Amino acid sequence: MRRVAVIIPAKDEEGRIGVVLDAALQCKYASEVIVVDDGSTDRTAEIAGRYPGVKVVRLPQNVGKGGAMWIGAKSTDAPLLAFVDADLGGLHPEHLDRIILPLLRNDCDMCVGIFKGGKVWSDAAQRVSPYLSGQRALKRELFESVPYMSDLRMGAEVALNSAAKRRKARVLRVILRGVYNCHKEQKLGLVKGTAARFKMFGEIGQAMVKTRRRRRGPATWRWPKH
Repeated sequence: MRRVAVIIPAKDEEGRIGVVLDAALQCKYASEVIVVDDGSTDRTAEIAGRYPGVKVVRLPQNVGKGGAMWIGAKSTDAPLLAFVDADLGGLHPEHLDRIILPLLRNDCDMCVGIFKGGKVWSDAAQRVSPYLSGQRALKRELFESVPYMSDLRMGAEVALNSAAKRRKARVLRVILRGVYNCHKEQKLGLVKGTAARFKMFGEIGQAMVKTRRRRRGPATWRWPKH
């Protein structure tokens, strides 16, 4: 069976990452679990490090989700990569199995998990934009075909979707019933959370622009600065 690395980009998720790690460590198809602590100011890295078998990559400063995903991928040689957000509720091992198994069966090149039956805000957001889900498993070569992943922050999924389309990759969607994420207003409060949400939308928009530009010109590799 091909090796699968479950990679969890995380920033300031000390109160939530435990649920995700419990599920990842019990996932029957995960060969290794990697947490990339993206410049957290809380105890995220410390808590993740308490879990036997979890590899923690601690970044001294925040590089954004795309950069954290890229560094996580460079921390393993597994041919299959599964990415999971660190702020999920309702996550169980079988949810991760659902997004990984189609890759192991070679039924697709990328499998995207869609929330349903969890919280209203999560379900609604994924009905509007299902392919922005951070829960996905994919072949390493597809991930590495995005040469500017390290430049991206919250637009990483946009770039992966574009790469899949460009390469005519087989993409499968599966339902993750009962799973939801913690919205920014809940984490940060109304004012800061709303500001963070608009920043996220801006970063997604920037990723869309970057993706279109890269289609027209040669790609170059660039590592995140940290």
